[in-house]
Amino acid sequence: MSYTYVVIGAGRQGVAAAYDLAVLGEARHLLFVDASEENARQAAAATNRLTGRNIASAQQGDARDGTRMASLVRGADAILSAAHYGVNLGLTRIAAEFGVHLCDLGGNTDIVRSQHAFDAVARSRGATIVPDCGMGPGLNVSLAAYTMAQLDEPREVRIWDGGLPQHPNPPWDFQSTFAMSGLTNEYDGAAHFLRNGQVTAVPCFADLEELEFAPPVGRLEAFVTSGGLSTAPWTWQGRLDRLENKTLRYPGHCARFKAYQELGLLGLERVRAGDVDVVPRDLFHALLEPRIGSAGTLVRDVCVMRVTASGMRRQRAASVTIELVDRYDEVTGFTAMQRLTGWHAAIIAGLAVRRRLPAGVVAVERVPGELIVSEGRRRGWAITERTTP
Repeated sequence: MSYTYVVIGAGRQGVAAAYDLAVLGEARHLLFVDASEENARQAAAATNRLTGRNIASAQQGDARDGTRMASLVRGADAILSAAHYGVNLGLTRIAAEFGVHLCDLGGNTDIVRSQHAFDAVARSRGATIVPDCGMGPGLNVSLAAYTMAQLDEPREVRIWDGGLPQHPNPPWDFQSTFAMSGLTNEYDGAAHFLRNGQVTAVPCFADLEELEFAPPVGRLEAFVTSGGLSTAPWTWQGRLDRLENKTLRYPGHCARFKAYQELGLLGLERVRAGDVDVVPRDLFHALLEPRIGSAGTLVRDVCVMRVTASGMRRQRAASVTIELVDRYDEVTGFTAMQRLTGWHAAIIAGLAVRRRLPAGVVAVERVPGELIVSEGRRRGWAITERTTP
C-alpha cells in the first residue's frame, strides 16, 4: 500500500514529519500546505532532496480557510497538522466529515477537548484523529503508557523531558528549537497532575529538583511547566494515584525564568509604558528571541526523556524506567527536537492509515505505547529500559 499525506505547516516539524512519512510511512505523495507558498515550496524541495525522490509538492493555503482546506485534503489518506494549535479544531471538523485521518502537534488542552466532540462523526466515517502528538505532550505520554503496560497494577508515573543545546553557552545555557510563543506558553499558568488520585493544578516552576543523567548530559534541573500531559490526567484518573511531568533544563534556568514571570513579563494584558500600551509577553519575545532563538542558526541539540512507573508486577512491588536520549543528526540536519516531535506525529499518522488504530478521536495516551517504542527503535532512537523488583 502507499498513501497520500497532506502536511499543514511548512516549518521545521512539518519537514521532519514529511521526511519520516516518505521513508517509513509508505508515502506515495506528500503535499505541503502553508500560508506562504514560498515556505511550502522550500519544504517540498527539502523533502525531495533529503529522500532522493520527487515525492513532495506545494500549495498555498491558509489553514483557517475551511473551504480551501477541504478542497486540498479531499481524497488524501491523512492530514498531519504542524501548524499553530488554533487551526486544529477546524481541521478536525474537515477530517471527520471527509473520513480523512488526522494527527496534530496540539499545544492547547482546551482545544483538544473540543476536538473530542467529533468522535462520533469520525467513527462513522472511519477516520482516526489523534490530537496532541509531538515530543510533549505526545511521545512523553506514549512512553508513560509503555511503562504502565509493563506493570500489572501501575500506581505512580513520573515523567521528565526537555530539549537542550549540546554545548550550553552562558549566561542563558539554553537555545529554543521551537517558537518563542510555545516556550512562554509552557512557562505560564499551571499544569494538571494526579495527586492522591485527584486531578490537581500545580503552578509553573513549582517542585524544583535535580536529576543525574549519563555523560555528557550530566546534572539537570526539573520543574513544572504547563500542558505537557494533555488529557492523560483525566484519562488515567482512577487508575493512577500519582502522575506528573516536569521539564528538564540546565541548572539555573528555573530561577531566571520564574523571576521574569513574577515580574509580569509573561502577561498578556496591555500595560502602560511611557506613552504607549504594550503587551508584556510581546515585548519579552522581542527581547528574548535574538538571545535564545534558533531562526537561521544551526542548533546541535539533545533531547532527554525519562519515565518511571511504579506499582505491582507479579504480586511484588516493582518499577519500570524507560529513557530516551536523542541528538542532532549530522546526516539530515534534523534537530533532536524535530526528530522526536515530527517523527512521533508521523508514526501515528502511519499507524492510522494502516488501520492499526481505532476510528474516532483517540487520545494520545490511548495509543499503545508498545507500538510507539517499536517504531521509535526502527528509527534509531536510543531507548533503554530497566525493571527493578
